[in-house]
Amino acid sequence: MRRTLLAGLGSALAGPALAETYPSRPITLVVPFAAGGPTDLMARIIGERMGKELGQQFIIDNTTGAAGTIAVGKAVRAAPDGYTISIGHLGTHVANGTIYKNLSYDLLTDLLPIARLPSNPMLVVSANAVPAQNLKELVDYLKANPDKVSGGTAGIGSASHLGALAFFAATGARYQLVPYRGTGPAVQDLIANQIQVMVDQSSNSLPHVRAGKIRAYAVTAKDRSAAAPEIPTAAEAGYPMEVAIWHGLWAPKGTPAAIVEKLNAAAVATLQDPAIRSRMEDLGQDVPTPTEMAPAAFAAFQRAEYAKWQKILSDANVKVE
Repeated sequence: MRRTLLAGLGSALAGPALAETYPSRPITLVVPFAAGGPTDLMARIIGERMGKELGQQFIIDNTTGAAGTIAVGKAVRAAPDGYTISIGHLGTHVANGTIYKNLSYDLLTDLLPIARLPSNPMLVVSANAVPAQNLKELVDYLKANPDKVSGGTAGIGSASHLGALAFFAATGARYQLVPYRGTGPAVQDLIANQIQVMVDQSSNSLPHVRAGKIRAYAVTAKDRSAAAPEIPTAAEAGYPMEVAIWHGLWAPKGTPAAIVEKLNAAAVATLQDPAIRSRMEDLGQDVPTPTEMAPAAFAAFQRAEYAKWQKILSDANVKVE
């Protein structure tokens, strides 16, 4: 009994003691997508600044494949010592839990939320040839032409796919989904009127809206985006719909709480840096408040998003065996 008590006391003291010297070597940041994409860019911008805050380099580890499930599995199996953490988003850490029926891990229990990161709201957009001039007219147009309108996605579980499903659920309208290998080719076909509608990340579509190549109807956020305040929210047209591709940082289950708090503090300091905030806003990203970034608040947010998307994806019967 005495040995058990001493062992327990030792474990309790190990976390704070380890946190005092942490980090003493570089930190690996597992990224579930290839270099050059929006998640990779987020990881590099934030990782570099957090590294300065903590006095150690962040090493970017791009582990691709299976819609991010391989990278998340790698992060789950990493030693819980704070030296391997991961970045992910709505798709990798929420939607995949419903879409993929045979995951070897639980997204809500096998990882510890460190910090919520910036989010990219989505835009409901169309080809200029579509006659609708506002969101209500677009919904009416789609309902009147259910088999004549098509919209692009970057595949199952992609941001544009999730956006389309949320749009269907909020409006009752539908269009034919056309999968592409990426949003780039889909947007080009939208510009050419080969497809007519998309719900896409604002960072992808906003430049084309401002160039007059496509039309924007609404932003799928609670409030108007700081990056495009002239575009109304979907709720303003009577269709409450909140879809943002938010990012976050996670640590393996078992990582000492003191280390998680230290990483969170570095992330908060990073996003309070005016230069980093300006960079995020230039990319069309909305920056969360320090309160929203707190581990407990982020965990609650992730659970709420999980429940929301589990219903949407299940109702749409979206799954990969």
